[in-house]
Order: sequence, then C-alpha cells, then structure tokens
Amino acid sequence: MMKYHIIVAGCGNMANRWVKEALRRPDAQIVGFVDIKLENAQAMAERYGLACGTYTDIEIALKETKANLVFDITIPASHFGICSTALRHGANVFGEKPMAESMPYAREIVSLADQTGKSYAVMQNRRYDANIQAFKTLLQSGTIGRIGHVCADFFIGAHFGGFRELMESPLILDMAIHTFDQARFLTGADPVSVYCHEFNPPGSWYAGNASAICIFEMSDGSVFSYRGSWCAEGVQTSWESQWRIVGEKGTAVWDGLNVPYAEIVAAGDQEGKFIREFERVEAPLTWQGRSGHEGCLDEMFAALDKGRPAETDCRDNIKSMAMVHGAIDSAKAGRKIDLRAYY
Repeated sequence: MMKYHIIVAGCGNMANRWVKEALRRPDAQIVGFVDIKLENAQAMAERYGLACGTYTDIEIALKETKANLVFDITIPASHFGICSTALRHGANVFGEKPMAESMPYAREIVSLADQTGKSYAVMQNRRYDANIQAFKTLLQSGTIGRIGHVCADFFIGAHFGGFRELMESPLILDMAIHTFDQARFLTGADPVSVYCHEFNPPGSWYAGNASAICIFEMSDGSVFSYRGSWCAEGVQTSWESQWRIVGEKGTAVWDGLNVPYAEIVAAGDQEGKFIREFERVEAPLTWQGRSGHEGCLDEMFAALDKGRPAETDCRDNIKSMAMVHGAIDSAKAGRKIDLRAYY
C-alpha cells in the first residue's frame, strides 16, 4: 500500500534527483507534476514513464490528486505560495532552500505548519556528509574545549546564468544559508546578532552583490565570521566552505573535502614556552548515512515515518533564515542587527 502520494512542484534539472528518490521507495508514488510551463511538467512525466497528472496550478493539482506530500523544487520566490497552499490542503512539504523569500513569509509558514499539524522540512544537504558529521563529533567531544571563534570561507566563481545572476543578494540569499546552517549544526548554537558588509567586486557577472563579510554573535558566546564570494575566479574553496574553529584547548579545521582534524596543546609541562607544542587529533569517521540530497531526503522521510520533526524542520530552519535576512538587513542599514526578534 502506498503511504506517500507525491506532487513534484518545479520541473527543472534539480527535480531529477528528487524524482529518482521518490521512485526508489516502495511506499511512494508520484501523482502529479507542476510547473509554470505545462510542457516542462509533461516532459518530466514522459522522462520517467509516469501516467500522472501534469499541471500549472498547485492548488488544482492538490485537489485532483489528493496528494499528501509535495516536493517544492521551485525558485525561492515561489516557495511561500507552494508551501502555504500545500499545508492548507493537508499535505506535508519537503522543499529546497531557502524556506521562503522573506522572514514574514517564513514566520507565516511556521505558523501554518503549527496550525495544520503538518511537516515542512527544508533541504540542507550539506549537513549530510561523513566529514561534517565527523567534524561535529570532534567538536562535541570537547577535544578543543569551549568554542570561541568559528571561521568559514567560501570562494567560488559560479557561472549559473538565469535568475541568480539577476538577484539583489545572490550569495547570501541563495547560497550562504548552507554555510550559516552548517555553523549552527556544528556548534549547536543559534544566532544572536549580525553585522554584514555586502558588495559586488570588480569583474562580477552578477547584477547584485555577489560577495559579503559577516560577523555573527552566537548564543553560546562564540563569534562566527563568514567571508564569501560567488564571483571569485581561481584558488577556489570547496562548496562545503573552508573551516577553522578555535577553542580554549586548540583548533579544529576542515577544508570541506578531506577528513577534519584538530591540533590541541600537548600534554606535559609547557609553562613558560612562547609557542607551545601541539598534538594532532583525527576526527572519527563513523557516520554511515548517505550523502547530500539523498541523505537529507532519508532524514525527511524517516521523520515522517516516526512522527517526529525532521532535523531541518521549518521551526529550526527559520533560525538559519534569520541569519540570511538579518545579514541582508544589516548590509542595507550599515549597522549590527539583533536577530532574536527574527525568529
């Protein structure tokens, strides 16, 4: 018996991996495709040999199919409309980040999820990787002691074309939420305030600000500093960012590609030494889950199966959203912004 009757909203290239995950599950079936261009929805159905409905209107699709789960893989500007409609019709939602285009919309979606008792889980695929899981374990073990400073660098020259190159804040709104969410995931802390300087450097092919520097104060007393650019050609970081986390006993680092490690003050008497000696501690690779989108979708389905909130439930993800919109507001205002009222 099929447990999940799924509508896929947004039939671009990103939808393919979501569709494949739905099709591999014996308890799920796709009952409809929705896109602003009907031919895109029809092409997706034909690609996978599915005799299901194709639509341009999510509300009509929900009424006709009686779907109980919607995959929202549309552009950010469409997320509120898709998600709010789905929740009001009694469907759960798995959606691409960001959860909404603005904080008022994000708060309204959380309120709708509370009112309807339905789930809205957000794709934060960069939590689901053996290396970042090992990094988190290393930090939680107390190896470097209490965390004081978290640093992340993200420098990639991404030539997407399309809507991203026309956005006002393409880096922060469409990409930085991954790194901001990773910082919350790694530290277990929530954002308190932010100061951000956003800019568009020479040579940028984006209309909006494609670079930013942000300083966040976190609820555990640590400071998270972010430097990023989406128009940085050469010597690029990984998509996972490059991390340095400094604690009272040492420093942990991760280049986003290889196994993280820490250097901590070595045992023994080092009194009076100008530069102390250190010992290396490797992060334990124990996580057995799948990586990326597949890992996040596994968690989303597991949460529904068990009747619990997903790790990336909208009620948690709104705090990562607050970091995004608070940073943009800070850049516009030219001052530090208190984030606690945002969520």
